[in-house]
Amino acid sequence: MADPLVTTLKIASSGLNAQSTRLRVVSENVANAQTTGATAGSDPYQRKTVTFGSTLDEITGASIVRVADIGTDDTPFVEEYDPGNPAANADGYVKRPNVNMLTEMMDMREANRSYEANVQVVKQAREIINMTIDLLRS
Repeated sequence: MADPLVTTLKIASSGLNAQSTRLRVVSENVANAQTTGATAGSDPYQRKTVTFGSTLDEITGASIVRVADIGTDDTPFVEEYDPGNPAANADGYVKRPNVNMLTEMMDMREANRSYEANVQVVKQAREIINMTIDLLRS
């Protein structure tokens, strides 16, 4: 069985990695919120989603979080009348990405808070390790 502090650090670091990936995906969605298709009638950028899963860490025996999948959101595209746009279909409608900025901002805030919580766990574990080293020196 692994040291509880090592297990704690492993769990927190897996959370940091997962939330970092989530923040990257949210950033991609925000950056492409206005990206239309390249040709007439083509599909625009499709919102990406992150699905988490858990896995057993063989070394520590702890259940850690991982990114199970980066998928796409199947929400329908919004069509907007813009006949001058190169991506417009024969009727003058352009498909817009299915990215909702409010949803992305909420996801970003939640991921940021989860990331910060995992950072605090790492800081606390590091502090406990330093206190233990100080005790051993005495």
